[in-house]
Order: sequence, then structure tokens, then C-alpha cells
Amino acid sequence: MSSEREAAKATFLAAHGFAAAHRAALRVDASTRSYERLTLADGQSYIFMDQPPNLETAPCPPEATPAQRIALGFNAAYRVAAGRVDAFVAVAGWLRAQGLSAPTVIAADPAAGLAVLEDLGDDLYAALIATGANEALLYNAAIDALLTLHQATPPPVLYADGSTWPLLTYDDLALKTAQDLFVEWLPKLKPVSFDAAALAAWEAAWAPIRARGEAGASVFCHRDYHAENLIWLPARDGAARVGLLDFQDALIAHPAWDLSMLLHDARRDVSAERETACLDRYLGVRLEVDPAAFLADYHALGALNIVRILGIFARLVTRDGKPRYAAFMPRLWTYLDRCLADPSLSELKAWFDAYVPVEARA
Repeated sequence: MSSEREAAKATFLAAHGFAAAHRAALRVDASTRSYERLTLADGQSYIFMDQPPNLETAPCPPEATPAQRIALGFNAAYRVAAGRVDAFVAVAGWLRAQGLSAPTVIAADPAAGLAVLEDLGDDLYAALIATGANEALLYNAAIDALLTLHQATPPPVLYADGSTWPLLTYDDLALKTAQDLFVEWLPKLKPVSFDAAALAAWEAAWAPIRARGEAGASVFCHRDYHAENLIWLPARDGAARVGLLDFQDALIAHPAWDLSMLLHDARRDVSAERETACLDRYLGVRLEVDPAAFLADYHALGALNIVRILGIFARLVTRDGKPRYAAFMPRLWTYLDRCLADPSLSELKAWFDAYVPVEARA
């Protein structure tokens, strides 16, 4: 941490009444953000978000063409928010307006990349379940929160607490950027290589799946909806019992996407039985959705999501020096096998059988 950045943080905190707060660093995630817990003399606590500007490439301008997005860099092509605090603030406000539990923004300076947020506590789903909490209760509530989101009409632009952020679509280029992380980064970690024929077959298998993903983009997508970003708030009611974190990259997407994030969780095992129960709960409410068609899309887009995460984890290990992410990869291969068991994905399954030997799937 540079002395200039620390001085900027101290000035911001003093300006908003937190100069005397006790500051304790929280665990760093895979992003360029950092967090601290602020505790005042009366015991009240808050979360301090620090996203230093200019550590990320630019986010996607709403009007940018695919070629312009590619030229701007990964964040624009993939349509992620580049850690922007104004994105977090605007999305959080919209989520709260739907009756869901996103942190209230106490103070924010988006240009400086700083914000103080409501502290939703430490009861992360992943930690609670690991210590014996009722998994079915928590996952049912998580499905109910998704249903609240998926039954709302997502606006093209979000406004809240002085911040504005466009809600773009998880489109073909963003999905292709996601899928190609796998073929770019897995060979740097595992004994695999993909020649021109393999890459051509890869693209041919995914192109129709991406088309389905873009055509079905119709709901608000949290985009990182899993057990380490959900906090249990049992004192609240209904879907508001699920505290939401890390949603600043939100898009309009196919409803299968966040279901895959929840049920193909890289950091904890979600059994096939829990997956089926959650999908049944979801489809039992969304009666307008054809179950067979939806499950086909869920398996196809779930497979794309899984290979995306495998690519990201390979990049974290090889480029960013974060070896702990390699331990999550075998679990992802198990989820991928579940998805590829769908007969409609036989072409994709054949690709993996041909080009990714069993010893590389670990």
C-alpha cells in the first residue's frame, strides 16, 4: 500500500466520521479490491471498500462495437465493471429496491475508488454449512432470492445514491471471451495443447450455445452468486434473509447463469441431489418456463461457466501466483461431467474426450 493511497483513505474516512474507527483488514479475494472492517467506539461496525483507480483496464462503454471492446481490453470485451465503485453503488441500490439485502452505502467516492458500507456480518453460507448449518434451508432461500430477481424487469440503466451504471447484456462476445479463457490458460498449467483443428472444433461447439445464451438474456444476473458471496441474515424476512456481496459486475443474462454459479460452486461441493432439488424449486415457481428446454440451456451454459472458471483459476495459478486455486479445479471437472451427460452436448463431450486427457482433469 503506497503512502499516497493510505493518505487518501485516511482523508476519506475522516471526512465521513470514521477517523477514530478501528481498522482490521479482511481476507483478500481474487480481485484488485481490498476490504477492512471499521469498528467505532460504540461497537458499531462497517465495511471499508478500497478499489484503487487505474489498476484495471476500462469497463465497456454501452455503445462500443465488438472490435472497440476487444481493443479496449479484457474488461470491456467481457463486460465486467473493472471494480468500479459507482457500479457497486448503483447495483446495490437497485437490489435493495427489490426488497433484497445488499449493503447500504454509508459514504462513497467513486472517483477515488472508496466506499463505506453496511456490515452484513460474517455468516457466509460456505462457513455456516461447513459447521453444520441446514444446507437445504440456506439453498432454498438462495433460490428464492434468485426468483425475486428473475421475476423483476431489469432496467437498462441503474441509478442509486448519486451513481449511475448501465446494465448491459451478457452477449456473444462476452460469452466467447469467457469460454476462451480455458483454451488460453489451461495449457499453461496442464499437459495439454490445442492446435488449429482443436480450436476450430472448440468454436464450432460453443457458437450455438452462445447464441442461446444471448437470445435468452432476460433477467438481472448477479454473476458471482455462490456460497462465499451469500450471507445468512435470519432476522430478516423471506428472500431478504440472503445477504448479497460482490455483485458489481451484474448484467442482463440468461437465468441459467446464476443458477450455475450457485450449483456449480467451485469452492464447495454441491451434490447432484441438492442441485436437482434447487432446480425443481426454481422451476416449480417459474411455471411459464418449459422445464426441458430450460434444463438443456442450464447444462449448456453451465458447461460454459465451468470452463470459464477453470480458465480463470489456471490464470490465477500461473500468472498471478495464487496456487490455492488449483485445489478447486477437480471439483469443477466433476460438475462439467454432470453437464456433459446431457445428450444434447455430445459434440462438446467428444471435444473434451479428444483433447483433454483424464490426467489433465485434476
